[in-house]
Amino acid sequence: MAENKSNITLRLILMNFLQYAIWGAYLTSMGGFLGRVGLGPKIWLFFATQGFVSIFMPALMGIVADKWIPAQKVLSICQGIAALFMLGAGFYAMNAGEAIQFGPFYALYAISVAFYMPTIAISNSVAYNALEVNGKDPVKDFPPIRVFGTVGFICSMLFVNFVKDPASGLQFQHSFWQFFVSGILGLILCGYALTLPNCPCKPKTAEKQSFAEASGLSAFKLFKQGQFAVFFIFSMLLGASLQITNGYANTFITSFKENPLYAGAWGANNANALISISQMSETLCILLIPFFMKKFGIKKVMLISMFAWVLRFGLFGAGNPGPGVWMFVLSCIVYGMAFDFFNISGSLYVNQNTDKAMRSSAQGLFMLMTNGLGASIGTWAAGRVVNHFVYNSPNPSWSTAWYVFAAYACLVGILFMILFKDPEKLARKQAAVTEP
Repeated sequence: MAENKSNITLRLILMNFLQYAIWGAYLTSMGGFLGRVGLGPKIWLFFATQGFVSIFMPALMGIVADKWIPAQKVLSICQGIAALFMLGAGFYAMNAGEAIQFGPFYALYAISVAFYMPTIAISNSVAYNALEVNGKDPVKDFPPIRVFGTVGFICSMLFVNFVKDPASGLQFQHSFWQFFVSGILGLILCGYALTLPNCPCKPKTAEKQSFAEASGLSAFKLFKQGQFAVFFIFSMLLGASLQITNGYANTFITSFKENPLYAGAWGANNANALISISQMSETLCILLIPFFMKKFGIKKVMLISMFAWVLRFGLFGAGNPGPGVWMFVLSCIVYGMAFDFFNISGSLYVNQNTDKAMRSSAQGLFMLMTNGLGASIGTWAAGRVVNHFVYNSPNPSWSTAWYVFAAYACLVGILFMILFKDPEKLARKQAAVTEP
């Protein structure tokens, strides 16, 4: 049943705010915490885990939402479990102090993210359904709602940057308190999700269904469509870039404190606040997506994203928190295009080009390719690069690592330009062929 249109907009804004505030509480600062407690060489594994679980969990929960349990209830269940285990990770880190062990802490964290990652795609499905039921166009009306997810992410980042633990004097970004912030927000969304509009499962049919149709695995049939296959493959390749700066930017910028030239620099001492410019850029770029999608189409929008990643990494390699801080700032500004023009436009492309009965499953597949296979492979490879040039090197060089990442993003962009055909041009050609 449709409801007041302004009311549904406000409700979806709050959902998105909480959805990404949960993630923002630790995503960009966890690397700094891990480095401080002696787990720096393991940073890649923590961020790759988000990719490992995204290989199967978003698709699995998407199937559940399509077939058996309404999406808003799946969102609530997943957020509740994720929040409890994130709080568990915080309590363990608090009690362990400097004697924190990799195994127990990693296990609690891994279970938490296993249930959090599916909620990104599920929350999108809940929003798209609510907008369509209320007569709104997701392509036009979702980006201004989604922007408040980025606002939530920024608020969490700044909160853990500036608030300090009264006992140790450490900023939350360098302590276990970031996990408590995330867990508490997760419990709030767990309850709030149950109040969201119903997102009905696919109606049962008397017709005999194949296993793939019954289980939701039919979304993989999209690979039979040539351009969809290319789209998903490059989604994976570009997804390899998504978590690199989340995992290492805070640690990288904070490392300048060890250099007397930059020890007193504001950026070196407030890495999360500096990185938050990236998310501020997101808020603008999300609002630009409808215009860019209409003006340039999905191919050019994704190409803009790919070459923005080149600048993102390259400017990190060249900059510093002193005279070169402008390069850090510019890197953060282009991040908005790098991240949003890929993630949001890609999600909208999937929503527009898949059958309504499998949209949650298709969104889960998109998550699998990007935040699953792509992010896990990319973060593993990034860990090898950083460990080689930084942690295991007698002459650590963060710059070299960032330039390697920039070269990779450039190669992916060039290949995508050659191999992916513009859907709008293909549609016009097909229309011209069918005309009498």
